[in-house]
Amino acid sequence: MLDIKYIRENPEKVQDSADKKGYTVSIAELLKLDEARRSAGRQVDALREKRNAIAGQMKGGKPSPELIEQGKVVKEELASVEMEFSKIDAQYRAALGAVPNIIFDDVPEGGEEDSVEVRRWGEQKIGAIDHLDYATSRDWVDFERGAKVAGAKFYYLKGDLALLESAIIRYATDVVIAHGFTYMTVPHMVNSRIAEGSGFAPRGDAEGNEYFIEGQDLTMIGTAEAPLTGYHADEIINEERLPLLYAGLSPCYRHEAGAAGKHTRGLFRVHQFNKLEMYAFSLPEQSQEMHEKILAIEEEIWQALGVPYQVINIAAGDLGAPAAKKYDIQYWSPVDEKYRELTSCSNCTDFQARNLNIRARRKDGSVEVLHTLNGTAVSMGRSLIVILENYQNEDGTLTVPEALQPYMGGRSVL
Repeated sequence: MLDIKYIRENPEKVQDSADKKGYTVSIAELLKLDEARRSAGRQVDALREKRNAIAGQMKGGKPSPELIEQGKVVKEELASVEMEFSKIDAQYRAALGAVPNIIFDDVPEGGEEDSVEVRRWGEQKIGAIDHLDYATSRDWVDFERGAKVAGAKFYYLKGDLALLESAIIRYATDVVIAHGFTYMTVPHMVNSRIAEGSGFAPRGDAEGNEYFIEGQDLTMIGTAEAPLTGYHADEIINEERLPLLYAGLSPCYRHEAGAAGKHTRGLFRVHQFNKLEMYAFSLPEQSQEMHEKILAIEEEIWQALGVPYQVINIAAGDLGAPAAKKYDIQYWSPVDEKYRELTSCSNCTDFQARNLNIRARRKDGSVEVLHTLNGTAVSMGRSLIVILENYQNEDGTLTVPEALQPYMGGRSVL
């Protein structure tokens, strides 16, 4: 969430940013609730002080009937005011929690179609067999048995394709470790505080992609971003330790309820897949540079794999609540002859960290909310689609990208 002090001082900017992101919020109404909450809080504090003063007078002797009556009146009035405060506080917190993060000045306005290309890399080729048809012909993927066992959009990877997935993950892991990231495995479930604090939909939100555990305060993670964000919840990290860089490997579980109209064939949108996620906790002045670093690592991976792509600066209307800015890498599909989603990286500034009370202690002893960033190193099966489309041969074989060959036992062709 945003700092209410910042909202009080910049109401027009916050409202404008929310409007550009497409969020229906009223900063004016939030500020009315804020003032009502502060007023009710002052009344509560005054009555508690009065109650305590009366209680002090009652000690050491028999209180007078007048004092007893006065104490009774104050107690009743305090209970009424506390109830009113709780009501206003709930409305205030809901309104504050609905306000999205502020966008950076260089974020394009508009919706998905208004995102701006930053650069391109690699040669655009055309003509390839669809990844699902190709993988099925090689007996490398089985959606039918996946559906039998778990339902539609679940699948098995088999043989060389399963080995190729492992090779991609191991290669990307070596890359991010070389850049100073600490490799981690993470819990596959998080509680509601961590999920919502990270910016994911609460239980009961029809637009959410999350799977919830019935009867328990647990959500299956849609990305390692959630447990990595929660790793330092309620902690204060000394300035000299920052930035902290983590790389979390996990399966990801998603309803993909919001995928209507999106490309969904084969491995594009599934309910379970593996992903290696980069995550950074940084000082505020470090975060924009860190965002560019995460993007550069993503580009390094795909350049080494020889995959043509474009980098786009995502438009405001296509940003989620936590992100102040997001880059996407979209690979060139020789099948569809267009760019398709591959990876992303976001600067969430202090939005997630404030939700989960994650702070930095400066060398002078002062404490402030730090910044968080995330980025996809590799996401399976998008990564598999990319390799299947770009490295298939006319004789039906698949060339193994040179960077992956050491992780495939030296094999160059599958």
